[in-house]
Amino acid sequence: MIKLFRKIRQNLLMENKTSKYFKYAIGEIVLVVIGILIALQINNWNEVLKAKKFEQEIIGLIDQNLEQDSIAMSKELFSAKLAIQLTDSLLSQVSRKIYTSNLDNWMGKIICFERFKSQSSAFEVLKSKGIEFISNNELQLSLISYYDESLFKVYESLQDVEDSFQTDWNPVIKEDFLDFKWKDFCVPTNSKNFFEKPSTIVLFKIYRDNRNGTVNSITSSLKKLSEIRMQIRKNKT
Repeated sequence: MIKLFRKIRQNLLMENKTSKYFKYAIGEIVLVVIGILIALQINNWNEVLKAKKFEQEIIGLIDQNLEQDSIAMSKELFSAKLAIQLTDSLLSQVSRKIYTSNLDNWMGKIICFERFKSQSSAFEVLKSKGIEFISNNELQLSLISYYDESLFKVYESLQDVEDSFQTDWNPVIKEDFLDFKWKDFCVPTNSKNFFEKPSTIVLFKIYRDNRNGTVNSITSSLKKLSEIRMQIRKNKT
């Protein structure tokens, strides 16, 4: 094509058809510009298609991560609710001065803590590429709110429980317990003396309050997570 244009220009110059040459040259420039614009448009279309494909793939991976988070947090929520229920049962029984072996088993479920790690690898990839790859602004904001706010509160509440265990309960376990098995049982050296100490009751109440914080934060995060997954399903349609 370039050789053809060159030959036409040479013929026009040799025939001294200057005006036709300039008209032709202008036409050739216009054709080149149009060709460049078409090439740029095609390139833009390709980039748009790539971006759309990446968006669909990353949203799918985020949805998988959110499903894993939902399962893991639901387990933590169950553990926290169970600990609260058992704490209430323990305090009720102790208030009636009933010190049976049930208390040892209940304490095994109460005096412990859980650790949770969100599956956020897909969101981290998205952040490195740019959150604007998500075309739905509402979904963008929801993801940021979940990963940067809701999960932070979950981690914070779980950390409160662990800190209380390490600071408050660890010394008690070493000093006042005859036997201890993680999440199974706690056996005081003397149950009557242990439960009749006011400080013991206070520790159980503090731990229950920390567990309530965990229940609230996880419940809120699960609600946010469910809303995001609903948005993702709508985004696919």
